[in-house]
This record gives sequence, structure tokens and C-alpha cells, in this order.
Amino acid sequence: MADAESAGERNILALIQEAVRGGATMIQLRAKTLSLREFLRISLEASKLFKRENIPLIINDRIDIALACQATGVHLGQEDFPLSFARKILGKKKLIGISVNTEEEALEAEKKGADYLGVGPIFPTPSKKDLKQLLGLDGLRRIREKIKIPILAIGGINAKNAREVIKAGADGIAVISAIMGAEDIRRATRELREAIGEKNKKEIWK
Repeated sequence: MADAESAGERNILALIQEAVRGGATMIQLRAKTLSLREFLRISLEASKLFKRENIPLIINDRIDIALACQATGVHLGQEDFPLSFARKILGKKKLIGISVNTEEEALEAEKKGADYLGVGPIFPTPSKKDLKQLLGLDGLRRIREKIKIPILAIGGINAKNAREVIKAGADGIAVISAIMGAEDIRRATRELREAIGEKNKKEIWK
């Protein structure tokens, strides 16, 4: 997950490129504090880059920006634009991911047509100010047992615990600090891919 605030003064597009070179298979672009125009500018540039690389680009929260930059899809939280309306606007071909923290939220999102779920937080993380209850590996397993669509686990995941997260049922992981906070982003991404193993190499987004 590419977070503009975590990037700080660094060029976020350059950081994303390093992550892709390290093996990132999907990028979610998030910018909570940027102006609409700045977020759009970055999204348009990222979209051009990822079309060349054949990497899915997901826009966090903003359906309008996802449409404007022809992103692969959008990721929505529980307080964001309702999934049913998002689907009407985006159509069936765009991916829609939903953040969930409970089994009930997961079942509801799947029932309403989410393409994948962002499940977490699994572990404590500094990237979320409004931290919800920690699910842990057991919470992830419980949701996995009830859900058929792909799951991306999020929250405090790093190269040391990523394999256990995959074993608990996640199809992939979404990270901010483990990559954006690294001194060598390409190496950090590569280490995460190695920790995950073969499972995350399949194409689950098509």
C-alpha cells in the first residue's frame, strides 16, 4: 500500500517503482491529507506507469479519482461510499475491495459483491490512528472459514510474520510501514515476497 503521508518528502512514485521492482504485485494508492488535485496528479502518473508494468492499481476511498485515472479498482472502508452504489458507478469490470474487522462485516461485503477483502488489523500497527480491535491469526482464520473471495491481511505485517499470516488463510498481504518505512524499499519488498512463498504468486485479481 503506497501511502503519501508515509512517503513524507520522498517522491512517492519513485518509491512505488522500487516496490514493483522488488516484486509487489498490486499497489493501493492512499493519500488522506493531499488535495484532490494533487492526489489526482499522482494517480494519473501511477496509472500510466502500472499499465506499462501490468500491475493492478487500486485507489483508496476515491471513486472519482479511480474513474479519472482508469485505475483497476477502488478500496473502501466501512465508513466510505457504500459498496452497492460504488458498483453501480464503477461497473462490473472494476475491482472493489472492502476493509473489514469482523466476521459480520466480511459476510456482508461478500454478499454485496466485493471482489476481495482487506482484513485487519492482524497485529498492532503505527499506520492506523483509529485502530480497531486486533484480530490476530485466530481472527483471520475465523473469517477465512466463512469467506470464499480473496483476502488481503493488513496491520503490523512484516517479513518475520508474513508466512504465518498466509498459513492462517490470507491470499496476500497489504503493508505500509514494512515497505514505505524501509531504507531499501526494493529489498524490503523482495524479503516480503520470499517470506510469503509461492502462494501469493498466483493471479487472484483476474
